[in-house]
Amino acid sequence: MMAFVERFLDSLAMEEGASAQTVASYRVDLRGFVCFVGARRRAGVSAITLEDVTAFLHHEKGRGMSDATLVRRMAALRKFFRFLSREGYVGVDLAEALDLPRRWRTLPEVLTEREVAALVRAAEGETAERIRDAAMVELLYGSGLRVSELAALTLEDVRLEEGFVRCMGKGSKMRVVPFGRAARNALERYLAEGRGKLAARGETRAFFVSRRGRPFTRQGIWKKVRGLALRAGLGKALHPHMLRHSFATHLLAHGAPLRVIQEMLGHADIGTTQLYTHVDSGRLKAVHHRYHPRG
Repeated sequence: MMAFVERFLDSLAMEEGASAQTVASYRVDLRGFVCFVGARRRAGVSAITLEDVTAFLHHEKGRGMSDATLVRRMAALRKFFRFLSREGYVGVDLAEALDLPRRWRTLPEVLTEREVAALVRAAEGETAERIRDAAMVELLYGSGLRVSELAALTLEDVRLEEGFVRCMGKGSKMRVVPFGRAARNALERYLAEGRGKLAARGETRAFFVSRRGRPFTRQGIWKKVRGLALRAGLGKALHPHMLRHSFATHLLAHGAPLRVIQEMLGHADIGTTQLYTHVDSGRLKAVHHRYHPRG
C-alpha cells in the first residue's frame, strides 16, 4: 500500500508544488495509517472503509495526539483518497465523507505586546550574536514570517531601504512582506555591527548567520527563541511561531483589515486567517460595547 502513498506524494510535489516539509509530514501521517489498516488485515487500498479511517483517528486521539495533528492527519487522508479516486485506483472516493472537524482547531497561543517587548530586551546586547538575536526576534514579530522562511532569507531578500522582505512560502509561492521601524533599526544594526563578524568564519549569502559562519537553521532559531524566552522570564513554552501568531493578532487588534493580514501571512484560505478574530476577544468586546444599544 505504501507504493500508492509514494505515487500520491510524488503527485503532490510535482503537480501541486507542495514543499518538501509538507510531503515529509504527509508521509509520516499516511505511513501511520497504512500500518494501522495493515494490522486490520486490509489487503489493499480498495478494501479500506470509512470505519477504518474513523477507527484510526480515534486510535491516534487515544494515544494523546494533539487536535492540530489530528486535523493534519485527516487532511492528508482526504488528499490521498481524492488522488486514489481521481487516478481510478478505487471506485469510491472516501474523501467525500471526510469533513475536517472545525471543533478540533485550537486557538493559537499569542504573546502580549508587553511580553514581546520583554523578549526583545532579553535578546539585546553588544556582541555580534546578541545583535543578530535581536534582529531575528524583531523581524519574526515585525513581519510574521514562518521560521522556515526566516532561515531561508538571503542578503538579496531583505530590502532595508524599501522596508520589506521577499520570501518563498508554502507551495513555492513568493510574497513580499513589509516590516516596521523597530525591525528596520535592528536589521541595520545587525548588518553594520553583527553579520560581518559572524560571516567572516564562512562564506554564505544567508542573511542570518550562526556563530560558525553558517546559515542559521530552523532548529537553531527554535532553540534560540526558547532560550530567550527563559532569559526574559516568560512563563510559557514559547516557540517562534507564537511571534507569527502575535504579529497577526496585534495587527487585527489595531484595526488592520483581515484580507491584508491574510496576504502578509501568505494564507491561501481566508478561513485560516479568520482564526485570529477568535483570539482577539478584547477587540470584539470593545466593538460590542461601542455599537450595541445595551452594550
